[in-house]
Amino acid sequence: MQLKQQRPKFLNLLKIHLPVTGITSIAHRISGVLLFLAIPGFIYLFQLSLRDESTFNGISELLANSAVKVIVTLLVWALAHHLLAGIRYLLTDIAIGLDLPAARASAWLVNSASACIFLLIAVVMWL
Repeated sequence: MQLKQQRPKFLNLLKIHLPVTGITSIAHRISGVLLFLAIPGFIYLFQLSLRDESTFNGISELLANSAVKVIVTLLVWALAHHLLAGIRYLLTDIAIGLDLPAARASAWLVNSASACIFLLIAVVMWL
C-alpha cells in the first residue's frame, strides 16, 4: 500500500527563506541579464556621442534625467555585483572557499560590497 504524500496546495514564496549563497547566485544571474540587455543601448549612446558636439550635449542632458539616472544606478549595481560574484565563483572553481562558513562569508561580502558600491555611486549621481 502506498502512502499518499502530503504536498502543499499553496506555495507561499514569501515564506521560503533562501540561504545567502542562493540570494547571491540569483542576483548574479539577474545582474548578468541586465548587463547583457544594456549592451545595445550603451553601444548606441556611445556611437551617438562620437558623432558631434551637439549630440554629445544631447546625451549629457539625457543622462541628467531622473529616470535615466535610476536605470544607470541600477546598472552600476549590476556591474558591481556581477564582477564581485564572478570573482567569488572563480575562487570556488579553484577550491577556495568551498566549506559552508567560508561560502556564507564570501556571499555576505559580495552582497554587502555591491550594496556599498551602489550607495556610493547613487550618492555621487544624485547629489
